[in-house]
Amino acid sequence: MQALKGTANYQVVKIHGNNVTRTEEPVVEEIPLTIYLNGSELVTMLAAAGEEDYLVTGFLATEGIIQTAADIKTLDIDAAQGVIRVTTVSGETAAEKKFLKRYLTACCGKGRSAFYFVNDVLTAKSVNHKVTITPAEAMRYSELLEAASETFRLTGGVHGGALAAAGQLVCWSQDIGRHNVFDKLYGRCLVEGISTHDKVLVFSGRVSSEILLKVSKMNIAVIIARSAPTSLALDMAEELGVTVIGFARGERLNIYSHPERVSGVLPPEEQAGNLVSGGEASGAQKSTDT
Repeated sequence: MQALKGTANYQVVKIHGNNVTRTEEPVVEEIPLTIYLNGSELVTMLAAAGEEDYLVTGFLATEGIIQTAADIKTLDIDAAQGVIRVTTVSGETAAEKKFLKRYLTACCGKGRSAFYFVNDVLTAKSVNHKVTITPAEAMRYSELLEAASETFRLTGGVHGGALAAAGQLVCWSQDIGRHNVFDKLYGRCLVEGISTHDKVLVFSGRVSSEILLKVSKMNIAVIIARSAPTSLALDMAEELGVTVIGFARGERLNIYSHPERVSGVLPPEEQAGNLVSGGEASGAQKSTDT
């Protein structure tokens, strides 16, 4: 069997009931990538091969180290060695110095203590876009995402995500890491000039607090997930103004936060009154169009 790009074939002994067979199965490739930023080692991440330029660009943007793709002076990828060297136009930044530093705060007015990275506090955005979506559109986007990932169907080893609008996927990506999917998507948007504020995001996995923060940093108002959210993610979603739709599979879905963006769910007067609602997180930035 010829391996799909980004996968490798491995010998497998398969058991199905009383039947035992030996065959080859495709397995997704996992590679380490070490980022050197302005001459210093920043981080090593594990990722699926491909779209390394988007991955690094999106990662640096969500960490607040760059604001636009133009802030990157050079980006050199040595895939064989697993090394990516980046220099920025401005040199070392305050966000770079605060990378991986923690900040302890009470979450969402509920007295729940939570650890955040300092850069998350500095770069999280409160989202108030008047994006609306129908339940049928949400289900459709979930189906389109599932159909797009041949690698997942073959290996079951990657997450997938996409930006969607006007009934179709605008761009999509996949990776072994949930966070990497969002960084690749955001990096592509920055590099190619794709706006995010008028799109929704559809995702194959679970919506954790870290994923919710990625969504807010990308300036996106709606995330549609095929899996479940976590409690902290939903607390953040209420505060940051993000609509979270989970378990979008087949003909079902759950709306967990800001249902005013889903047409036909709320009474008309409540729908209109809530469309621009959504609190501002302590320290969060107001959103600007991306």
